[in-house]
Amino acid sequence: MTTHLPPCSILILAGGRGQRMGGRDKGLVEWRGEPLVAHVQRTVRPISTDLVISCNRNQKTYATYADQIVGDAELDFPGPLAGVIAGLTAARRDWVVVLACDAPLIDQGLIEDLLQLAVVGDSAAMVRQGGYWQPMFSVLPRRLLPVLQQAWAAGERSLQKALLLEPVQGLECAEDDPRLSNFNSPDLLQG
Repeated sequence: MTTHLPPCSILILAGGRGQRMGGRDKGLVEWRGEPLVAHVQRTVRPISTDLVISCNRNQKTYATYADQIVGDAELDFPGPLAGVIAGLTAARRDWVVVLACDAPLIDQGLIEDLLQLAVVGDSAAMVRQGGYWQPMFSVLPRRLLPVLQQAWAAGERSLQKALLLEPVQGLECAEDDPRLSNFNSPDLLQG
């Protein structure tokens, strides 16, 4: 990692129901002989000594890939915003990289670009792809935690909408950028 970038925590979100995977825990679904989360963990491990996985089941299995495991404060899979709030609460660094467990093609270059954009802008940074925000590829300052908690308390459940309450730097990526591929259905795992 470039030396002028500050230390960061990594938050991998793996707390969903996996509805498009037939209820299977997406992060533990195998691709190329390993769980999806293992691919993401291998990419991010050299970047941080504080790897947090937010999951609501299979915590013992996920613990083998993380420094810390957190779960949502509410039951019944309330969504990624709940996972981000739990992860920011546990994170040990001022900057937190947020990634989905089902994006095994992410690379360090994209993470470094996001982190640099966030630090230079002193705000959150998020991938924009084809004009759309991609909150599952973002870097957040931990100081956003109270803003996200207030949004949650006010009834907001969309991670994207909650993040956009504050300034966000956009990292433009091509619509076909393979690093942003989400393997969120069984047919995408072929290959």
